[in-house]
Formats: sequence, C-alpha cells, structure tokens
Amino acid sequence: MSDTTAEPPVRFDTKIAVLLREDLETWQRLNVTAFLVSGLGTQLPEVIGEPYEDADGVPYLPMFRQPVLVFEGTKETLTTAHARVLSRSLPRAVFTSDLFTTGNDRDNRAAVRAVSTGELDLVGLAVYGPRNAVDKVMKGARMHP
Repeated sequence: MSDTTAEPPVRFDTKIAVLLREDLETWQRLNVTAFLVSGLGTQLPEVIGEPYEDADGVPYLPMFRQPVLVFEGTKETLTTAHARVLSRSLPRAVFTSDLFTTGNDRDNRAAVRAVSTGELDLVGLAVYGPRNAVDKVMKGARMHP
C-alpha cells in the first residue's frame, strides 16, 4: 500500500557547490572539501537544518539542509570559477595549495593574505547562492567521480 500523504520532494532554489582541482590526492580532496564547506555553515545560518536525534533520544549536531554538489576541474577551471564567483559577489570559501603546509587557522589565514587575488594557487572553491548563479560559476567543471 502506498503512502498517499507523502510530501513532494523539496526543491531548493539555492545550491551549495564545491570545486576541487583535478590533480589532488584522495586525502586532499576530502580535507579540502571539509574545510571549504565549514566556512559556509558558519556565515550562512540559512544553509543549516535542524538538529538530529535518534530513536533513543541521543542528540546530534545539525547539518546542511540541502545536498552539497562536488565538482572537479583543471587549475584554469578553478581560476575562471573564482573570477566568476567574485564578479557575482556570491558567498565563497577558498583553499590554496599553501594551506597544505600550514597547521593552524592563524597560519592558514596568513598564507592566503600573503598572496594577491589573481595569484592565488587555488585547489578548492566553495560557493553558495541561487541555483542558476552557482551553475554559471561552475560552468566547465564536471561532477566529481
């Protein structure tokens, strides 16, 4: 018997996307993705859903309310996407190759601050915004395998 009271699937008018440079090792891809999306959740409370609780009443932290799409592309694709996200003034987070050599937040911020915008060696970019604007930023990238 089917459930006729089921609600239709939620369709978001916004999108969360991460773009990773294609030459990263697996551990780097995971690390960069985790760092990038953490920035979105701290500054954009609307992307965070409600807390979780299991059947025994054990509480868990809330997570994003919508999927995170992960893409990959060349260094050039990342540079182009970065320019697009800046021109659209969308909320974004960046991860540069220099951050693989630092070990704390202070040194991470100093490493980014030491390089001009056009010279950043980007290995990852996260963006949030209206679906079509994020799609335009990610143009040329492909879904992560």
